[in-house]
Amino acid sequence: MDVAFLDVRAINARHADELKAAAARVIDSGWYVLGQEVDAFEREFAQWCGLPHAVGVGNGLDALLLILRAYQSLGRLVEGDEVIVAGNTFIASFLAVTHSGLVPVPVEPEPSTFNIDPARIEAAIGPRTRAIMPVHLYGQLADMPAIAAIADRHRLLVIEDAAQAHGAIRAGRRAGSFGDAAAFSFFPAKNLGALGDGGAVVTADAELAARVAALRNYGSLEKYRHLYQGVNSRLDEMQAAMLRVKLGYVDADVAHRRAVARRYLAAIQHRDIALPEVVRDESHAWHLFVVRSTHRDALQAHLLAHGIHAQVHYPVPPHRQPAYAGIFAGNLPLTERLHEEVLSLPIGPTLDDAEVARVISACMSFEVRP
Repeated sequence: MDVAFLDVRAINARHADELKAAAARVIDSGWYVLGQEVDAFEREFAQWCGLPHAVGVGNGLDALLLILRAYQSLGRLVEGDEVIVAGNTFIASFLAVTHSGLVPVPVEPEPSTFNIDPARIEAAIGPRTRAIMPVHLYGQLADMPAIAAIADRHRLLVIEDAAQAHGAIRAGRRAGSFGDAAAFSFFPAKNLGALGDGGAVVTADAELAARVAALRNYGSLEKYRHLYQGVNSRLDEMQAAMLRVKLGYVDADVAHRRAVARRYLAAIQHRDIALPEVVRDESHAWHLFVVRSTHRDALQAHLLAHGIHAQVHYPVPPHRQPAYAGIFAGNLPLTERLHEEVLSLPIGPTLDDAEVARVISACMSFEVRP
């Protein structure tokens, strides 16, 4: 049997009876949009994050986009303002900024953690900079104390892209609780994954939460009264019910991911495979376990020959995508090198000891051929 990169079917099969009961509850309710399941999940997820407000939306991109549009509606951002963002992130971080008429300013990461480098953030701040969007890439918290200090000095908003960081903790605070607002994705492969798309905005700012709640629903908080030019991006009742079930298992799943990661970190000792740096064990939720190799493609092929499915996150950085052709004039040499070297090994809550051992053995048997 091959070792799957992530077995989503097996993850959900563990909770099949609860998920089916939740689905039946929604079907029997006769209420399928913005009902009791969404209300309950928003309360439960906000409490889990340690914040007073959560607003369920259609997906992770919309969560970021609606935060930015809410701040525009509140007069905190205007078209043409700059948002500092990690250069090596998934394209959704960039799309949210540009779809809002704002300007992304990509910044290089720290090579050891893959997260945005606070020193480079400070250097990138200009007269039009209004916000910083740190991405907790691969599940490890960015250096939020340093980023918060920079934001305070320059009076900037901090918008966390926490799409990959469900369960990451620092000093008792969860991902999403460090900035002015944060966006989560519940794509099925996430640490907290729905059975379809979904997302959420979390914040301590009641005014922002109310504005996001209106914007996600055609700009309306009261039926047929539209205060703002909103969109249709509502977390589905069925997905909210699924997420309520799975929220109770996230911490245990993340603990399993951490145990797998510790085994990888201890056992994979190979001169051609660079392991990720972990700043604090609890600050990494291990959505992905990403190694680096200058022989990345050969390593991936070697692993596949041994039945190990590894993936690349991500092969092309956003600023080099055709969607942004001609927009970014500067170079991001570290970002571009990382995208040529990174490889994600299997990691997930259903990976068993034998499968972990197979991944380790396959990595250790890798040979670079001339």
